[in-house]
Amino acid sequence: MESRDSFPEDLTKALVASYGRHSRTCNLGNEIIPSRDAIAAIVEDLLELLFPGFHRRQNLNSGNIRYHVGDLLDDLRVRLAEQISRVGQPGRTPSESKDRSMEQALGLLERLPALREVLEADVLAAYEGDPAAHSCQEVVFCYPGLHAVAVYRLAHELLLLGVPVIPRMMTELAHGQTGIDLHPGARIGPGFFIDHGTGVVVGGTCVIGNRVKLYQGVTLGALSFPRDSNGNIIRGRKRHPTLEDDVVVYANATILGGETVVGHHSVIGSSVWLTQSVAPHSMVMMDKPSLRIRGASKGEFDNFSGFYQI
Repeated sequence: MESRDSFPEDLTKALVASYGRHSRTCNLGNEIIPSRDAIAAIVEDLLELLFPGFHRRQNLNSGNIRYHVGDLLDDLRVRLAEQISRVGQPGRTPSESKDRSMEQALGLLERLPALREVLEADVLAAYEGDPAAHSCQEVVFCYPGLHAVAVYRLAHELLLLGVPVIPRMMTELAHGQTGIDLHPGARIGPGFFIDHGTGVVVGGTCVIGNRVKLYQGVTLGALSFPRDSNGNIIRGRKRHPTLEDDVVVYANATILGGETVVGHHSVIGSSVWLTQSVAPHSMVMMDKPSLRIRGASKGEFDNFSGFYQI
């Protein structure tokens, strides 16, 4: 039996040896990569600019808002550019890379006013679509769907600016917080409402129109992955469905395939599995399941513990 004193050294050798054998899961060179903690802090500050008064700083008013926003914008520009520079700018000199990273960071910040307009439509869609919402402020403060959508919209703009990796880091942060998986590559129109939200998946090549509503557990996914002659996945093709304007998709429905189009003003019912296009104004529902209800005689279930317990 090995002595306790030799254990740490032997384990260290074994673990270090595994790094050489499995280099894909290591970053042992001089390459600096983005910081998850820094990206999380940047996302929080961006949300503060999009929804002032709902995040860290709550004592804002007309007298101090301009100074607060100006300071935060200046600070974010530097911090975001630093993280963007860490994902690399192929074919550019260090000086060019720094300049380009600063341009991309500024590009995102310049889009914030337009993003606020889109997000207001998202907030209104939630308020008008959910009778449990007492105010738009409650939607901003409490609704996980809005949080996931807001982070997605920031990440999508960064992706359009040509920034790799970081947009996915941002949406995965929101995914971990809300259980809602929105790929930054998806194209989603204004007035988007995810009700309840847990388990929603929207793939990277999805196209979603205006005023679309999804319920919990909805998957907008790929039907299959085409492969080349060597068995490698062919990337870059549209793999996920298109939902036109004013579509509603109820809980746990699954819609798959890059050629699948759900026409405008259609309703997809709960638990539907859909792999073909449907015309506008369609209603797609599962056949009504049959229920078996049996009366119980007195005392029959006195000691019955149920099918499961929580």
